[in-house]
Amino acid sequence: MAMTSANLPVINPLLRRPIIEQVTGDSRSTIYRKIGKGLFTKPVQIGGDRVAWPQNEIVAINAARIAGKSDAEIMALVIELEAARINL
Repeated sequence: MAMTSANLPVINPLLRRPIIEQVTGDSRSTIYRKIGKGLFTKPVQIGGDRVAWPQNEIVAINAARIAGKSDAEIMALVIELEAARINL
């Protein structure tokens, strides 16, 4: 678990799909279409059939869209975000 300079854990909430739909403005089918195209991170398994997305990833993708990043730049961001999961 990552620690801050105050030696407190950094909390990165996991968000379920209905929240993702709200914060991105995308429908379920659009989210999964974007995942297929590499424009959105894949969800993580949280138990059983349930999945969720780390909040920091959604914030980063939304910020990139707001900043006008190209699809190619967002694809690179998605790769970077998913690779960072391994280093946790």
